[in-house]
Amino acid sequence: MLKWALIFALVALVAGALGFGGVAGAAAGVAKILFFLFLVGFLVFLVLGVMAGRKLTGR
Repeated sequence: MLKWALIFALVALVAGALGFGGVAGAAAGVAKILFFLFLVGFLVFLVLGVMAGRKLTGR
């Protein structure tokens, strides 16, 4: 998902440089959404990993 966020951010930069404002805005919006979804998923799995690690070690 992070890969797609970076791709859309790159598309937004290129479209903005070429003067395609609508396309750049849409691609930047999609990139933001995908990045924040990636960030939330990362944090959820990080917490789950810490909790599972504690359960395995008995703490």
